[in-house]
Amino acid sequence: MRIVVALGGNALLKRGQLLTAKNQRENVKVAARALAPLAREHSLVITHGNGPQVGLLALEAAAYSGVEPFTLDILNAESEGMIGYMIEQELGNILPEDVPFATILTQVEVDPADPAFQNPSKPIGPQYPREEAERLAREHGWTIGPDNDMYRRLVPSPKPKRIFEIRVVDWLVERGVVVICTGGGGIPTILTPDGVLMGVEAVIDKDYAGALLATSLKAGVFLMLTDAVAVWENWGKADARAIRRAAPAALESLHFAAGSMGPKVEAACGYARATGGRAGIGALEDAVAIIEGRAGTLVSTEFEGIEYWPSLFDQID
Repeated sequence: MRIVVALGGNALLKRGQLLTAKNQRENVKVAARALAPLAREHSLVITHGNGPQVGLLALEAAAYSGVEPFTLDILNAESEGMIGYMIEQELGNILPEDVPFATILTQVEVDPADPAFQNPSKPIGPQYPREEAERLAREHGWTIGPDNDMYRRLVPSPKPKRIFEIRVVDWLVERGVVVICTGGGGIPTILTPDGVLMGVEAVIDKDYAGALLATSLKAGVFLMLTDAVAVWENWGKADARAIRRAAPAALESLHFAAGSMGPKVEAACGYARATGGRAGIGALEDAVAIIEGRAGTLVSTEFEGIEYWPSLFDQID
């Protein structure tokens, strides 16, 4: 079976950690241990976030005076290579030596008229106290917004339309290669009326890109692994309940935060409708258990309504 896994930011950097190579390496090792059983039994394609990494690269580029900073499409490509390298190496240290890997720098088409370009909403880079964030916004012309009790830079996040390298990815998967691609949502690219590809200043949401990847590859399962054990109805309230399985329409009738679980739910429902496959959302360490229905949340058109986990599961923090 083909499985597409989208690794959340916690797979590379936990909230509050310094953005060091050592911290990222240690977190990728944890992710590799969780994904290795899937790679042994299935055809595995991995995608991942890059918000902290691409933001740091942008800061480094801006610090080099005298030249124009690299644009976000180039920095997305840099982060794809860096993160793919780490995932390849750490998974390769666990799996048999003859398992092949490939990291693909993936161009993802977006619509130049997407309203997201006029409404930056994707947080990237480090968190800052409000005063420091406002100072940096003045210096660099950033848009900033709150991230819990801190602030981060916000950039446009258009919806993905097409993955240009999808035929290459499909060819590699058919031949048993573990592929890492569309990292950070892929490299945001537009196609001009005269057929010229051009990168644009944006960061695509990894969950939407992951759903497009899983749909394009006709994957049987699309997993979004994060730091939440499941999708919760009424998260943060006294009557919060963890959802075990749900039909897309039933899940869409509920409200989820736009900056966190909302995109995951939308991506899961879109993929489930398009393919008839199962989308799973849950914790990294529960990757296998989510597929088997023993943890997390599953979304599929084969389900009716919403089924909740028993109260004991609801108490997992």
